[in-house]
Amino acid sequence: MKSTKADVIFKGFWRVNEHFADLFNTVVFHGKEILKPEILEEMDTDVSGVIEMKDYKETLSRTRDVIKKTAYGVEFVVLGIENQQHIHYAMPLRHMIYDAMGYLKEYQEITRNYKGSNIKLSDSDEFLSRMRKEDRMHPIITLTIYTGEKVWDGPCSLKDMIVEMPEEIAAVFSDYKMNLLEVRDSAGYVFQNEDVQSAFEITREVFAGNFDGIREKYSDKRISSEALSLIGQMAGSTELIEMGKSMEVTNMCTALERLKAEGVEQGMEKGVEKTVISMLKKNYPISEICEITEKTEEEILKIKETL
Repeated sequence: MKSTKADVIFKGFWRVNEHFADLFNTVVFHGKEILKPEILEEMDTDVSGVIEMKDYKETLSRTRDVIKKTAYGVEFVVLGIENQQHIHYAMPLRHMIYDAMGYLKEYQEITRNYKGSNIKLSDSDEFLSRMRKEDRMHPIITLTIYTGEKVWDGPCSLKDMIVEMPEEIAAVFSDYKMNLLEVRDSAGYVFQNEDVQSAFEITREVFAGNFDGIREKYSDKRISSEALSLIGQMAGSTELIEMGKSMEVTNMCTALERLKAEGVEQGMEKGVEKTVISMLKKNYPISEICEITEKTEEEILKIKETL
């Protein structure tokens, strides 16, 4: 499955305010209804900016997956979701950079506003920082959704990426923790939105190979096309994605049969590929490998290139 297609499905599902709010309320805010779907606003996902310090200048290009803001009190909070299909051993650093770029973007907007206005910066300290003493930026909260089948064994904070530190250094070290949701380990969360609950629950059962459990619970239920596509994206099933694209709602039993058939087909394909690799390593003639495995010479040569 192409990563661009997976990204489009992921972003499309989480851009729905009801899905987005339920995710944050359940995972980040521990079940409290902090975010209300009706007051969530879409934000520009481009957080690119220019870092300037004396003679140093660098342009960084960064784009978030999904980002929204919401009023909370008299101000607002910025919230972002990142999609991660594979374990990333520098994820806390990536979180920190994304969030820092968001803060940098807001800081540059503040300073840009002063350039074209009649507001004067009162003293040398304000002039140096190009912002007034009372200026404040808005909090950014990022949540990474890890959709991989393997257990996340990567770091969950910047400290996890740092060499072992003496107690005196660790006491003054500035850590940066990240919010992480593992889909395969999401059973402890109960989501209020039916699409979100179904998507995570069914994907977990697919990872566990518990097709009977899915059939038992969802045999009489119908599932939205958006949720089915997301399940397909997280489980790596092109069949479910295609079904999601072609139907408004679908019966999960039909989807399961397709998924099982796809799994068998993929398993058979992997088995054939292993046979080809084994024969290549034993220096079998390519013509003989083609005859035994029913693969073309071009396919055999492609596999050979990977060895």
